[in-house]
Amino acid sequence: MKRIMRETDQVNFIGEWNVPNDRLFDDLVNFFEDNKHLHKKGVIGGNKNLNLEKKKTTEISIDPIKLKNQQYYIFKEYFDELLKCYNDYKEQWPFLKGKFKSLDIPSFNLQRYLPGDHFSQMHSERISTPTMHRVFAWMTYLNDVKVEDGGCTEFMHYNIKINPEKGKTLIWPAEWTHAHAGQILKKHKKYIITGWMCFSFN
Repeated sequence: MKRIMRETDQVNFIGEWNVPNDRLFDDLVNFFEDNKHLHKKGVIGGNKNLNLEKKKTTEISIDPIKLKNQQYYIFKEYFDELLKCYNDYKEQWPFLKGKFKSLDIPSFNLQRYLPGDHFSQMHSERISTPTMHRVFAWMTYLNDVKVEDGGCTEFMHYNIKINPEKGKTLIWPAEWTHAHAGQILKKHKKYIITGWMCFSFN
């Protein structure tokens, strides 16, 4: 992986990397398309509300315990890549070293956006008691989307818009300071894998 350095004087705590593993990301897209029986409509928040005006997407939610099954082996490879990014994130912010002896990754999502799909409601990842255990959010774009085709991720407080590029991986704090939204996709398809790093309950 290669760290992306954004030209800005404003500290934003958003880690960005290019992960050069096209075969892995193609395999994740293929997993999504080959498992249509697992597809469901994207929902919002801990109460699992369906609101197509705020979020319209199709997703597969995966419990990490399933990674023990051979069918899900590809996700172990993905998390090896994500761990490299997280370790580099701690190099950027040494305060984090030793602060979290371990963080858990709970159920995570593979998502597909079709033209007209979005998560256009500005939101953050820790906004209620049920989400208080979330420390970081993470996401990897699994395919390229042209700038003019939409679908970028916007972090409102930093005036940052990130265009989907295959292998681009993000890690950011789950707090309200990192409220963000996914703009409407105008053409083609967009695939991502996304989830959280959380305090352990053990």
